[in-house]
Amino acid sequence: MTCLIVGGTHGIGLASARRFLEEGATLVVTGRSRESSEFAVETLKGVGPVWAIAAEVSDPRAVDEAFRDALSHLGGRLDILFHVAGLSGRRFGDGALHECTIEGWDTVLDANARGTFLSNKLAVTQMLGQAVDSQGLRGTILNTGSVLGRSPSPEFFGTYAYAASKGALRAMTLSAASRYARDRIRFNLLAPGLIETPMSSRAVRDARIRQFLESKQPLQGGPGTPEDCAEAALYLCEPASRFVTGVELEVDGGWCISEGQIPPALWDPSGSTS
Repeated sequence: MTCLIVGGTHGIGLASARRFLEEGATLVVTGRSRESSEFAVETLKGVGPVWAIAAEVSDPRAVDEAFRDALSHLGGRLDILFHVAGLSGRRFGDGALHECTIEGWDTVLDANARGTFLSNKLAVTQMLGQAVDSQGLRGTILNTGSVLGRSPSPEFFGTYAYAASKGALRAMTLSAASRYARDRIRFNLLAPGLIETPMSSRAVRDARIRQFLESKQPLQGGPGTPEDCAEAALYLCEPASRFVTGVELEVDGGWCISEGQIPPALWDPSGSTS
């Protein structure tokens, strides 16, 4: 099983890289910097065969080059693409609609939607030219959405561009799943709730949000772990799910089915809690 994880150098991507290697995958991960790529290789050393490449996911030339390098390490065949890379753009100006800046919108959509488009296009083009494997498949593509793409929580997570980008990934993944099933290529979407990763550190450290999560993600009573998502990603990419395509799997501790109670002491009708 050959696999490329775009954004595999930290958080959910790194945890998934470890699980894929433990299951016998030959793996390439990409990160935004040489430092993060070197960190991933050092962290995963001894688990299995892994190479790391630094690439900016919204830059077509960088993504093209990364794919060429990855395929050379993987022997010319790509069985799995798992696209994890993305960002939360609050520091760039994302926020509620009336607060969201042009810079925030462009930065988030470029990183999350454009980046996924670029990797998916290259991956599916590669897979279309491959023979079917022992499971009757040419390849599997898994993208990373968010519960915020379909289950808003504006008091603490009112980021308009981020929600829009994750909603776009739902539509992109479903459209591709429909088109390429005939070619024996699967597309699915992983939709995490609040997971404790470097990207979510602001929210995870906020005592108000931790209290909110007690009822919003009641299975854990708090944030999930990257390993929770890694196990779900492994299922959606391995032969056990070979008859599954076009699905969105929420890994959210109950977020999407729980109302989530904001304690009165935390309520601010101005919306400044976000």
